[in-house]
Amino acid sequence: MATPPSKAGTKGVPRDDRRRQMLEAATQEFAARGYAAASLPAIAARVGVTKTLLHQYMGTKEDLYLACLVPVADRLLGAIRAAMGPHAASPHTPLRVLHAVFTALEGQREAWFVLYDTSLPPGGEAARTAGEYWRAIDRLAAGGTAELLRAAGSTDPLDADALKYVWRDLVATLVRWWVKHPEQTPAAMTERCARLFAAAATVTPSGGPQRP
Repeated sequence: MATPPSKAGTKGVPRDDRRRQMLEAATQEFAARGYAAASLPAIAARVGVTKTLLHQYMGTKEDLYLACLVPVADRLLGAIRAAMGPHAASPHTPLRVLHAVFTALEGQREAWFVLYDTSLPPGGEAARTAGEYWRAIDRLAAGGTAELLRAAGSTDPLDADALKYVWRDLVATLVRWWVKHPEQTPAAMTERCARLFAAAATVTPSGGPQRP
């Protein structure tokens, strides 16, 4: 009778645990160096296994990248959709979305750089999949910012387009800052953003922008 395959990895490490270690190491490597510069030997060294074993578990470099990308991107998309809900025009929606982003990334903050990796080779499955997630998140941002502007009385499509870009860059900047401050919890970051938004609101008087 054939012996069933073992569920353990090398040196007695259960296979699922070893795979999780590989994904964590790969996420750190892709985030730190970008897809183009990351290497399977470096990822294997982070785990303490051979490149051959890493390949047996995870397949090609692109397969490994996708295995890191998809779970975090799905988690982010779901969190943003839930935070926006049916009332995207609410003035509290931006803070809810930011809190959702921070919460979805907590414990794996560097995964943001895996999703928004500009070194992905064009035309490949990695770039195609990441691009689909970028566009899905952009559509949510475009819809949410347009609704906020309509609620504020602006129907200019160029206002909506400009605000979408501002929002996208703002979120990316805040996440990058947060990654450099690991002591900041998602709740603390959301409170900080609320203070920053309140301070920014004082720059423009309630009567509208003043000409110099």
